[in-house]
Amino acid sequence: MRVFDYQAEYSKLLTPEIVSLLGKLHEFRGRHALLEGVGDDELSSLLEVAKIQSTEASNRIEGIVTTEDRLAKLVRDKTMPKNRSEKEIAGYRDVLTTIHESYEYIPVKSGSILQLHRDLYRYSGKSIGGNFKDSDNVIAETSSDGSRRVRFEPVHAWETPDYVRQLCESYNETAAQGELDSLILIPMFILDFLCIHPFNDGNGRMSRILTLLLLYRSGYFVGKYVSIEKLIADNKETYYEVLYDSSMGWHEGKNNYEPFVSFMLGIIVAAYRDFSERVELIADREVTKPDRVRGIIKAHLGKITIAEIMRECPDISKITVQRAVKHMLDRNEIIKIGGGRYTSYTWNERE
Repeated sequence: MRVFDYQAEYSKLLTPEIVSLLGKLHEFRGRHALLEGVGDDELSSLLEVAKIQSTEASNRIEGIVTTEDRLAKLVRDKTMPKNRSEKEIAGYRDVLTTIHESYEYIPVKSGSILQLHRDLYRYSGKSIGGNFKDSDNVIAETSSDGSRRVRFEPVHAWETPDYVRQLCESYNETAAQGELDSLILIPMFILDFLCIHPFNDGNGRMSRILTLLLLYRSGYFVGKYVSIEKLIADNKETYYEVLYDSSMGWHEGKNNYEPFVSFMLGIIVAAYRDFSERVELIADREVTKPDRVRGIIKAHLGKITIAEIMRECPDISKITVQRAVKHMLDRNEIIKIGGGRYTSYTWNERE
């Protein structure tokens, strides 16, 4: 059985890039407490937006989707799921709420992971919820021509319970010593979890849920207000590349954690930057709502729709957003892409 010796691997990960990312995150964490002095209403708006985005993005990575309107209603618990995808979306919503509200009381152990997985499939009627895999699985990719290639072979089904138990014990023992930075330890744990691939289905979503749980338990709460899952989904190709690179030689204990750790730290840094910008914008009472809409479009990479702008600032009415967008179009500050229900906008970099 593979041994999880995080102490031995830790020193290999103190590269200049990772040390720089750690420094930025420690600084952001210190500033985060000050930023939370913003009013409860504003933070509640950020939390609701992040919850919708997290639920949508984490499921979208796995091909589980529904309409924007249905998604919002499901996350706000204003409707019942209609089909298989919506049942799994509702399950993710519930588990995400559990993590947000009860992270302090959820220990890192096999039983907790199984309970979270059970709740993930609460509405699906599937018996796989809350049970480790009962048959061997593989991590594969399908190319554009339809061919399928195995990228990684996880541990055997019969080994899974012992592997998960040992993984949790190693993490807890190392974390309790307080010598290693949890920001490095967390992505190492998540990579090992994904390489074990303990469930028949839901491994990716569970890895993102566990990422939030471990971050919250370590005092990093940015995932409540900015969707880490969305940032991962927006960089999905890179995510899969670093996951593959860091899993090579895993069974022999010769894998390199650095690509995955560096990627995840970069995602968390991006989340804190986004959070800081949003809160500072909200805190500035002199900034008008049209200015906030302008700032959202300017800061957004690529194109953005009216619906996406409204999700970023749920306290601003659709009419106000539309007026702000028209004003920017008239001033040639933004570019309109497409038409009808597919209309989107992007910042005019020439301006």
